[in-house]
Amino acid sequence: MECPEEPYDGELQPGDVEIRFRPLSPLDRSGLTVVIEIKSKWSASREANRQERVDALHADIHAATGLVDFGVYLSLPSAAWSQGD
Repeated sequence: MECPEEPYDGELQPGDVEIRFRPLSPLDRSGLTVVIEIKSKWSASREANRQERVDALHADIHAATGLVDFGVYLSLPSAAWSQGD
C-alpha cells in the first residue's frame, strides 16, 4: 500500500502489517475459501487507483500462495494510528 503520503523503505517494522485469522461463524456466508481484508489509512494517491491496487494484491497473493478461490477486500477509511515503542 506504498504511497507518497506514507513512503515505504522496504523494511517492515512492528505495526506495519498485522495478520489475523478467524474461523467462520455459523452466521458467516461466503462462497470463497478465503477472504482477505486489507485496511489501510485513506490517502489521495491510494484512492486514485484503489481497484488497480486490489487487483495487483490479488494477483500477487495468488502467485505467492497458489490460492484460487479467494477474494481481497480493500478498505481505505479515514483513520489514524499510534503505537508505542
